[in-house]
Amino acid sequence: MKSKRNISKTDKRRIEVVSYNSNWKGMYKEEEEKIKNVFSDIIIDIHHIGSTAIPGIKAKPVIDILVEVKDIEVVDQHNHKMEELGYEAMGEYGITKRRFFRKGENNRTHHIHIFQVGNVEIERHINFKEYLIAHPDKGREYSKLKEKLTNKYTYDVENYTNGKSDFIKEIDRKAKLWWK
Repeated sequence: MKSKRNISKTDKRRIEVVSYNSNWKGMYKEEEEKIKNVFSDIIIDIHHIGSTAIPGIKAKPVIDILVEVKDIEVVDQHNHKMEELGYEAMGEYGITKRRFFRKGENNRTHHIHIFQVGNVEIERHINFKEYLIAHPDKGREYSKLKEKLTNKYTYDVENYTNGKSDFIKEIDRKAKLWWK
């Protein structure tokens, strides 16, 4: 969670968090196959990340997928294939050496975060998810925070994201130590 994303001041998407949905795993699996086909020449691994990957906690109903690739520069050559699947290529979108794709315009369904193998963001995202799965009390705390922020910042993505920042940094620190 480095830099600010280029969030438009006119972006008035409604932020909502919903109860965990067991269908999210299937939605991830379905998309995983499509992504593997697009990036078959450079893919190393693929992971379901974010709150939809953590059973029992509330989440924005958007499936976050992390893709590890051999060479981040080659990803851009696949933008047209991703567009055919309904994704919008967003470039780095606020995180250096990442490629970000989103699907669903104002009714988002999927976010794809692509990093070159070895990027520290890969481990951070996976550790965060695994830590919250292993520590359900912290997962519930995160769930309550997101619900509170959603009620306060229903149409303000930037403040919603900023409001989660300290909690995420705390879990990132704990997860890094826990994983080792």
